Amino acid sequence: MGSAKEVEDSSSKFTQVMDAAAKLPGVRINRAEYLRKALKRYCSEEQIDRAVAESPAAAGIAPDIITEVANTSIRYETGKVTGLSALAGVPGGIAMIGTVPTDLAQYLGHMLRIAQKLAYIYSWPDLFAGDDEDIDEATEGVLTLFVGVMVGVQLAQSGVSKVSAMMASQVIKKLPQKALTQGALYPIVKKVAAILGVSMTKKIFASGIAKAIPVVGAVLSGGLTFGTFLPMTKKLQKHLASLEITKPGLRPDLATDVVQ
Repeated sequence: MGSAKEVEDSSSKFTQVMDAAAKLPGVRINRAEYLRKALKRYCSEEQIDRAVAESPAAAGIAPDIITEVANTSIRYETGKVTGLSALAGVPGGIAMIGTVPTDLAQYLGHMLRIAQKLAYIYSWPDLFAGDDEDIDEATEGVLTLFVGVMVGVQLAQSGVSKVSAMMASQVIKKLPQKALTQGALYPIVKKVAAILGVSMTKKIFASGIAKAIPVVGAVLSGGLTFGTFLPMTKKLQKHLASLEITKPGLRPDLATDVVQ
């Protein structure tokens, strides 16, 4: 992609936008609340309790139910993203963005919402477990990979698969912090962020006009359409559904810090 400095600069630009998007009101999804609401009409209270405490896979929830819940969430978020209706006109959130284009941050906020919902129903751990305003590095890394998958970055798919494999092999209940922030996965995260950052630099930052990101094809000015957001969410859904961590009966160990 060029020099190390170019990669770092492009990566930082994407991270800046994602951090701003994650701070917008309504972007962060409460995992327990989401799972309880999403599974209420399909599962028993006991099964839901186990899904929240451990994971939908550990609770033995059937794949067809998982697919239906995921599709329902996708339809809901796709409806909301049209016109940026969910996050448009939030003065408190926009004030903290600074130099980040408002439309871009709002759009990425919608991507983060559906990414969290799909992650939780497909048995990923809580990405925002704490009350901190800033997202930690491991969560930032995973969300970067999720966005990369959504926009078609092949390297991001590999990264998500590796994170999932680490968690599945050790049956843990949290992200592999060390691997994502300074270990084997860190270079992948940085490269994916740089690829996404280059797209924004060329079409958003450089021109100063919020226009389409080529790999997404979504119009950031004046609203987003059903036909652009839906295919992206389906890419992430398909990839998450294929991972080992989603298999019914996979139970996390209580020793949650085996994988670093």
